[in-house]
Amino acid sequence: MHISKYQWILFDADETLFHFDAFAGLKLLFSHYNVQFSEADYDHYQKVNKPLWVEYQNGTIDAKTLQTQRFDEWGQKLSVSPDALNHGFLMAMADICQPLPGAKSLIDSLKGKVKLGIITNGFTQLQQVRLQRTGLSNAFSQVIISEEVGKAKPDKAIFDYAFEKMGQPNKANVLMVGDTLQSDILGGLNAGVDTCWLNSANLVADDAILPHYQVNSLLELQQRLLADTPAYK
Repeated sequence: MHISKYQWILFDADETLFHFDAFAGLKLLFSHYNVQFSEADYDHYQKVNKPLWVEYQNGTIDAKTLQTQRFDEWGQKLSVSPDALNHGFLMAMADICQPLPGAKSLIDSLKGKVKLGIITNGFTQLQQVRLQRTGLSNAFSQVIISEEVGKAKPDKAIFDYAFEKMGQPNKANVLMVGDTLQSDILGGLNAGVDTCWLNSANLVADDAILPHYQVNSLLELQQRLLADTPAYK
């Protein structure tokens, strides 16, 4: 894996470039309603939320359905619309957002050497605010958001949409970087591009989804991409 091979490097957003602490975001959201959101509450929320994400990534529900259904129960409890709760959650996540360790250094080191893009299954409202607040919005030539495309990773269609926006690059010169095998890596493989799995938790790979490369941190990715540049000799 070396930068000279690539014209484009595409990144996932959540837990690839940005820390995504949903529990902290939900605690902040519900504090505005005088609710002490507990770990048990979070576990229950995830029992609803996670299957909805699977359906969304499988293309059986749309982004709007996911965003509202995950807050249906809380909306009834608090007499607040699920839409309002979802908006409040996304704004809370933007408020607590931090880039992952090494993210800014990596992006700064790649700017000017290769074109950078984001392909995310996240939502427009959060992505735009987060890029602005972290000062990274000007680093990316393309930000492809599943909510706007109507297709989510690992569907090849979101990559086809991205390639059109990117001017139909040679797929041999594109690298997809992400933390999730089932969406980022499988999506990249479906699209016919090189893939790099950010495996910071040292998980065991799925034999059915084999990335081209694997790194444990963004610093390792930076070092491997830029191995022969003066800064890394």
